[in-house]
Amino acid sequence: MNIETTKADYFNERHAKEIPMLLDRYASDPMGGGKPLSDNVKNNLVRELSKLPHAFSVIAYVDGQPAGLVNCFEAFSTFSCKPLINIHDVVVVNEYRGHSVSQKMLEKVEEIAKSKGCCKVTLEVLGNNEIAKAAYSKFGFSGYELDPKVGAALFWQKKLKNI
Repeated sequence: MNIETTKADYFNERHAKEIPMLLDRYASDPMGGGKPLSDNVKNNLVRELSKLPHAFSVIAYVDGQPAGLVNCFEAFSTFSCKPLINIHDVVVVNEYRGHSVSQKMLEKVEEIAKSKGCCKVTLEVLGNNEIAKAAYSKFGFSGYELDPKVGAALFWQKKLKNI
């Protein structure tokens, strides 16, 4: 089994088709919400990502077939006064799980982060997603806390109404 990773080119026709296809597989999974992406998202995602100068994606191929996707955004650590990379989505297609696809993609993200002078890579994971948590721990990720006395950081959201 040959696993290759590449930083996606949002203007490459093949990548532009694979990114929404892979993300749709994740969205349809219970850990991704269990609902397929809307046609609007499928049709516009890559174009909108291409407009964001601090966005990038990594695609994994197993024997030439699209097997995984990571969508990332560069942000900034005020405490370190350096850029950071936030991993927003991690997708591994079911039939390729358990073959280190996520590890290869995370290696590529880390390589890109280092080339940008980033101080860290962050991500969010659902509390009950034990498989993903194990993969992230294996790669060196851990829960975030400044001081154990004040507890671990939590990821919260507030959805905004469409304007």
